[in-house]
This record gives sequence, C-alpha cells and structure tokens, in this order.
Amino acid sequence: MPFPTHAEHNSAQPPDPGAVDALISQARRLRTQVDSVLRESAAAAEDPQLRWQRALCDLAVHQLDDVDTHLGQLRDGLDTGYPGGDPLTADLLVDLPSQTSLPPGPDAVSALGRAGSAEWDLLTDDAQWSDELYRIFGRKSADGPLTLDELPSWLFSEDQQILTEMVTGCLVDGRPIDGEFRIVRADGSVRTVHMVGEPVLGADGDTVSMWAVLRDVSDLRRSQRTLRETRDSLQRQRQIAQTERRLAVELQEAVLPPWRGTLRFPQDGGPTTMDLAAHYLPSGTSALIGGDWYDAMQLPDGSSLLTVGDLTGHGVAATSGMAMLLGALRGMAVAGLQPGPLMGWLNELLDTSAQPALGSALCCRYEPSTRLLRWAQAGHPAPLLFRDGAGRALESPEGVLLGATSGALYGQADEQLAAGDLLVLHTDGLVPRRSALDTDTESGSGRLLAMAPLFARARTAQDCVRIVAEEFGTPEREDDACVLIARIA
Repeated sequence: MPFPTHAEHNSAQPPDPGAVDALISQARRLRTQVDSVLRESAAAAEDPQLRWQRALCDLAVHQLDDVDTHLGQLRDGLDTGYPGGDPLTADLLVDLPSQTSLPPGPDAVSALGRAGSAEWDLLTDDAQWSDELYRIFGRKSADGPLTLDELPSWLFSEDQQILTEMVTGCLVDGRPIDGEFRIVRADGSVRTVHMVGEPVLGADGDTVSMWAVLRDVSDLRRSQRTLRETRDSLQRQRQIAQTERRLAVELQEAVLPPWRGTLRFPQDGGPTTMDLAAHYLPSGTSALIGGDWYDAMQLPDGSSLLTVGDLTGHGVAATSGMAMLLGALRGMAVAGLQPGPLMGWLNELLDTSAQPALGSALCCRYEPSTRLLRWAQAGHPAPLLFRDGAGRALESPEGVLLGATSGALYGQADEQLAAGDLLVLHTDGLVPRRSALDTDTESGSGRLLAMAPLFARARTAQDCVRIVAEEFGTPEREDDACVLIARIA
C-alpha cells in the first residue's frame, strides 16, 4: 500500500526500540495491577458507588490494552526494517513532523491489535486492506476489500452521512479524516469503528488515493457508556440520599421535644421536682438518620413521662415510624395508661403497621409526690440510677422488642427514688455491642456507670449531658443514639 506523500513533510527520527519495550512493560504492569483491583472488587449489583468504581476499572483495563497494542504495533513496525518504522502506526502514536515515502507492506497495522489499515485508489478504483481490517469487518480476505461506494452500505443508516461527509471532505477539500461510525457485520453483530486518514497526493498535487486506519473501539465505547451510566446512577442515588436525609432531619426535628438545654418540672411554677437534659448523638460513620427518640413531658395528673427508644432502620422510613410510635406513646401516657400496658399497645401498633419494623423502648412514669418511678421496657437497656457517687442498673421487668410478636405482655417495675438521685436513660446505639465477648464495662451502660464520680461532681443535668457527649460523641460510633438525664430534686 503506497504511503501518503506530502511535499512539505521531512523525515523524522524513529523512536528507540528499547524505549518502546520499556513502555510496553510499564503498560503491562499497570494492566496487571488494575486487573487485580478489578478481581478483588466484590460484585456490586446493588451498590451504585461500587458499580461506578468497577466501571472505572473496566475502562482503565480497555485503555491500557489499547496502549499495549499500539506500542506493540509501533515496536513491530520498527522491526520491519523500514528507516521510519511502520509509518501508519507511528503516525497514530507520535506526532511526526514529516513522513517518508517508503511503502510499508500491506499489513501496515499489526494483527495483534484492533486496528487495520486501508487505501482506496481513486484512479483505478482499487482498494487494499490489512488482515486486521478484514477481521474488524468480519470478512474473509477472499471476499476482497470494500470499495468506497460499498462501504456506506455496512453502516447504520444514521451514520452513513457522517462517512459521506468525511470522505468528501478528504477527497475534495484535502481535509484529514477523523470520525466514528457503527458497522453491521454479516453475522449481525455491531461494531463501533474510529477512522482516521488523509488524502494521498500525486506529483501534480492532486489527490490520487485515500489512506485510513480504522480502529475497533466497541469495547472502549461500551466501557465508557457503562461508566457514564454508573456515574449518573451514583449521582441520582446521592441526590435521593440527600433529599431523604433532609426530610428525615426535618421530621426528626419536628417530632423530638422542642426544648433544648435544661428543662425543669413543674413548668407552671412551684418548687422544682426534676431537673432534665437530653442530647441526640448522630452516627459517626453514617450520614443517615436513625429512629432514635427521647421525650419528657408533664402529664395531667401531675406525674412525669420519661422515655427513650430506637426503631430499626435509617432514613425517612425510620423517622416516620418513630414519629408514629412517639405520638402514640404520648397520647396513651396522657390518657393515663401505666408503662406496662402502654408497651403492650405500642407492640400491637408496630406489629400491625403497614411497614413492619422492630423497636426497643423504655417508658418511665415518675410521681413527684412520692418520688416513685414506675417503668417498663421492650428489649431496651435498663435505666441507670446514680446515688452517693455510685451507679447501678435497675433490674429489668419482662419485655420483648416491639413488633417481635403479637400479644406480648410487658411487666413493669417500681423504684423508690430519693432527693439528689440521678437517672440516666439511653438508647443502645451509644456503644454498639460488637461481639458476644464484650463485657459490661465495655458496653454503653458499663461505661456510663464508670462515670459515677464525674456525675457526682456535676451541678445540673445539663452538665451531666455534656460529660456524656464528650465521652461518647466520637467518630467511631456506628449508630446514632439518645441520652436523657433526670436529677431528682
């Protein structure tokens, strides 16, 4: 195949074969490393982030394969004995300020790659194709090359105009070819082909032929398309997550008690019977909002309601379920239900909910006139009582998780409190139990009990909450949590 000739081009020094071999070795090492990362990545059918990362690895593999292939073509061209190496391949890989007029062989582009070469003679209507180009088109060499008139019939109808404009611009205006189109092979398979080329000028300066290199970029384009789709999917998931988080935060703020800082009962005047403070600790490892709650309110009969709880799950579903439970709990407490029966009705509510879930809860009713605490729990850590610089967990009555079974019965217990006592209620996300080997000291309750001397020196419930927040508000905490502290007057 004659090589394109331009009067203004001068010869250039070919690349050093040793340098090309070194580049090939580097490309293959990178290819092996990326392929290793790809194999180690877990199947990510449901995770948009992992699907996007895998698509990036796939694309990197294809591009490194192309680099290896083209460098191999360049090296093989250097080994053919031509002073300028394989001119067609070198022109693809390096910016040559000039080209020689020495003719390469008909297989100008190595069959190792996914690129083939062609030349169409305008004077004889003859065409020459490399072996790799036949393979790209799925044709046998015995069938012969396609002429410029036959080539468009292999293209998608919407791509035929692209090829026509490129060929016309090359042959009439002398413009180089650089474009992409899709072909349908005889077996029905579709390949995406990238075509670059130039006109070949005769001695009188007129165009006598057109040469081109056609590269099969189907796998590359497929990887790029997958990358775009996974990136778009990831962006959509992030937008959905941001929207859900905003809704969950707004719902949580609307449902949890409006008071911040210190709350004292009674609120309508008279001697203080209880000093209260509470705090919500968000997860240190997740941006999702959970279903944790805390609440304290005065009841019509003069008693006080104290409660904390946690509904399984995260996001809008968890916070909406928490809102339903907390609303029902408040209503039944105002209606006069004692903690044990109240837990039973909460269990039935959650068990028959349209969105089944599990929850743990602690419900306390405090009588200020007698300093009697009556409480019940549903699969929840017991209240911690601190007195005279020491702490202990109250003995829990019977109670399974809310929503675990229909018709569950919940016991209740009474605890006589004294002036100066400190009561700490918390959800179990404060320090998640990572294994069955964790000791009580390592659990949230154990660590809180060890803080008894600090609580004894604190003047208010709010001071105690600050101590807890400093101890447990760490980035390592995996779940969100609530703590409610009451000091008995």
